[in-house]
Amino acid sequence: MSEITERPILFSAPMVRAILEGRKTVTRRAVNPQPVLTDGSGFSWKGHLFGSGSDSRETSRNFSRHCCPHGRPGDRLWVRETFALLGNEDGVCVDWNDKLVKGNERDAARIFRASCTVGDYGLWQIPDKAAWKPDTDELQYEGAWRPSIHMPRWASRILLEITEVRVERLQDITYEQAAAEGVHRGPLREWCASDEGGACHKYPVPAFRDLWQSVGGDWEANPWVWVVEFKKVTP
Repeated sequence: MSEITERPILFSAPMVRAILEGRKTVTRRAVNPQPVLTDGSGFSWKGHLFGSGSDSRETSRNFSRHCCPHGRPGDRLWVRETFALLGNEDGVCVDWNDKLVKGNERDAARIFRASCTVGDYGLWQIPDKAAWKPDTDELQYEGAWRPSIHMPRWASRILLEITEVRVERLQDITYEQAAAEGVHRGPLREWCASDEGGACHKYPVPAFRDLWQSVGGDWEANPWVWVVEFKKVTP
């Protein structure tokens, strides 16, 4: 049996919540550097030609499966998100029973900012019930968070399996694909870029455009993007 390939992938807190809620099943990432598509010879990328096929779909699929840095169908992605390890007043890690954890952070109680809410005095309220922790009553956190880029593999709670990979122009996104990107459905059934507020729209594509631009993406440039569809699996 061949070994399953795993790679890390970063997601913001709103997108982590969308994955956990089943609203996000695809992500788009800009191809870097941008390729050039030539009829008959496929994609020119990094000084080489890739992906020539009998039609545009086969050309896109060939290029994606050979070059996508995020993986191929069947590969897995472990999600990096902002997190923290619980500790005592001396900064020593503790487990969920308040017992000191020395020399091995893996045994420490860990929390995830995407699942916590800010309460009074800026304290973070940890949910009483969650799949990743025992039941607690009114537990709050006031320490520092660790950026998602610094999350190690053992701390990740979300594992995704890639189901499809392709390359396409950003603005070619469909209604259904925009909705699957995790944009939030508001109380009036309008579509919003995230669950953290902002402008909302009648349809999901403009909401996804806002989401793309909120992380510094250039919608008007209409870049080529990797389209990575996935499903959540048990870690």
